[in-house]
Amino acid sequence: MTTLSAANNDKNEAGEEDPYIWLEDVESDESMEFAKRNNEACLNALGNPETTTTGTYQRILNVLESTDRIPYVSLFGHTDDGQGILFNFWKDADNPKGLWRQTTMESYKTAEPTWHTVLNVDELAQKDGIGWVWKESTPLPRARDEVGTGKRVERALLKLSRGGSDAVHVKEFDLVQGDFVAESDQPFYLPEAKSRVSYKSRNVLLVGTDMGPDSLTDSGYPRTVREWVRGTKLEDAPVIFEGEKGDISVSCYISDERTWGGGIYEFRVRSITFYTSKYWMRPIQPEHCLAPNDPARVNTAEPQEFVELDIQEDASVSLLGNLMFFSLRSDWEPVARGKTYPKGSLIYTTTQDFIDKGAAGCVYDVLFEPTERTAYEYYTATKNYLILATMENVKSKLEFYKIGDNGTTLTLLKSASSVAQIRDCNASPIDSYSGSDEFWFTTSSFLLPSSLFLADASKMELGDQQQESQDSAVGLGDPFIVEKLKQLPPKFDASGLTVEQRTATSADGTEIPYFIVMNEDTALNGKNPTLLYGYGGFEVSLGPNYIATTGLAWLERGGVFVEANIRGGGEFGPSWHQAAVKKLKQKSYQDFIAVAEHLIASKICQPKTLAIRGGSNGGLLMGNMYTMRPDLFGAIHSAVPLFDMKRYHLLLAGASWMAEYGNPDTDDWEDFLKDISPYHNIKADVEYPPLLVTTSTRDDRVHPAHARKLVKKLQDINPKSPVYYYENIEGGHGGAADAKQSAFMTALAHDFLFATLTKNAESL
Repeated sequence: MTTLSAANNDKNEAGEEDPYIWLEDVESDESMEFAKRNNEACLNALGNPETTTTGTYQRILNVLESTDRIPYVSLFGHTDDGQGILFNFWKDADNPKGLWRQTTMESYKTAEPTWHTVLNVDELAQKDGIGWVWKESTPLPRARDEVGTGKRVERALLKLSRGGSDAVHVKEFDLVQGDFVAESDQPFYLPEAKSRVSYKSRNVLLVGTDMGPDSLTDSGYPRTVREWVRGTKLEDAPVIFEGEKGDISVSCYISDERTWGGGIYEFRVRSITFYTSKYWMRPIQPEHCLAPNDPARVNTAEPQEFVELDIQEDASVSLLGNLMFFSLRSDWEPVARGKTYPKGSLIYTTTQDFIDKGAAGCVYDVLFEPTERTAYEYYTATKNYLILATMENVKSKLEFYKIGDNGTTLTLLKSASSVAQIRDCNASPIDSYSGSDEFWFTTSSFLLPSSLFLADASKMELGDQQQESQDSAVGLGDPFIVEKLKQLPPKFDASGLTVEQRTATSADGTEIPYFIVMNEDTALNGKNPTLLYGYGGFEVSLGPNYIATTGLAWLERGGVFVEANIRGGGEFGPSWHQAAVKKLKQKSYQDFIAVAEHLIASKICQPKTLAIRGGSNGGLLMGNMYTMRPDLFGAIHSAVPLFDMKRYHLLLAGASWMAEYGNPDTDDWEDFLKDISPYHNIKADVEYPPLLVTTSTRDDRVHPAHARKLVKKLQDINPKSPVYYYENIEGGHGGAADAKQSAFMTALAHDFLFATLTKNAESL
């Protein structure tokens, strides 16, 4: 039962009780009856994807369960003979819940690697009688395993959820024995909660979890952190750090920079809002990671006190070697009357100088400074090189820097700069700890399937580099490539398709880029079934990547696919995001409308042949398109959406999003939130386009009541408007717990949208 805590927030805008508030009780008999009744009605009206003649479900399922997908891996150390140990989590038709498995680097490089199953989640689920969904593993760092050999990862914390929810069970796994840590070895275990947990050393955890009253923030995340020593009770573990009830969460972690010539640092962080934090840190010795009563620590002097970092709250902090980096969300003048570094910049200084002297006493260097159309994405590091990933007009670019002078300097390699390309790419170091400069390089684009390469940053220093070629879109022209390891085969027929980047002009004159994927001989007659996708929130960037399901379910049918890079996202850095938050959120919606109108003006489609789709914050976008411009669209799919902006902050993790949307308990409601609350803006006398709303009972991030309440209200006050509702009983915020559920939900949405537009086109 969801706890209701704010006075008067269970009232509607007229001061009356919200008649649909009962749908906030997630698993009540009434709520589940509503879900099941509407699920049945939805499938009766639209058809069951598993049995319809479109074949979309089976084709998508075949892709999701295909054995020729790329098995992405992480290195967990080396065998005694020096072979890299690679771990992968894999799902297929025979193992829908998945296998955690391992192989060697030598075997992985072959076409058919030999895999050894470490954990079968299907068997575990059957044994435990729980529908486990794998979330992730957190390995014990080799550098801080005082018992192990240092060659390989020997322990890991596994996170498993019931039905796909964000809340997880944490269980400790012994990678040497190939089983969960035996009870005789006093394993770490945490029951279901939205826990934050990491190893400080083999026998010490830093734990934030649900410990009862006052241990969680209003957003439902940990408010306290404990240092838990193996063999003791969690409730007896001392609280070493705590935040405030109104914070989003708190966390503690270790930043071990010895690989790059730096030290070990202990961090404590209060996440005050989604975009602001306070940091404390101190240098520590390896012995300080051990249990207080460990003989190796007993005679070690205590570390210095924590120092609060003298930075603005919307900056984020990271370390590399002896350098401290600041990613800026607002302009910063660290030295009075000195240089002002613009928002979106990535700057750095010496770590110990910043600890000792504060912001004003340091000299700063700029690693990245944005322009109007460029943005910082991330950096990562091999043993000797920093790799900087940026975007230029929503196109990917990598630059390489040599790490020098014991981790205190960075030097740009002149040969490293590459032309920004319409592709999605990612660089991930393989084993910096062991001194390697190799990294995994993955790349894809709208029409080119994913490729995985073995790459080496040191190749950027080998003199004249090969010219980038048209093959760069799949990595072949990149000078750091060693060899192609894996290639996803094409999953849909892309022959004749083309990708273009176009621009629409929003209501305030801002240029909004979008990508359009269509057949090169598409007729400009307004009859093309067109699917427009958007998100526009939380500084999340959309970009070109291979989406096989969209190719199968839409492009192969002759449809046009469009992805809009609207404000609120991160495509052009913090400024692009901040242009559409709180009272400016309407800018996201104006941008999306501008793209839709540009498609229509270009004769790609007409309103009746234009469908839109989005999820989560994108689901809120869909809801507002539904209420603001019902005349502009032929069909809408809103997945796991926010709809009730009056009560969103009281439901599950909603309080953590007030920095994005505003606080409905203040004047924000009357000033702007009520205008973007679809639940409050649906009308009885408006003709709306067909709407499909999907959600999950097990979504413990965005409450399913958002979807339930709008649908029920719409059914009651405007029964002539076609609305379809499907609630997956499992799935979490992703909407599906396994491949079959994912294929079902994806096929349901695409078949609904395509069939609706096709029928509409016949009448034009």
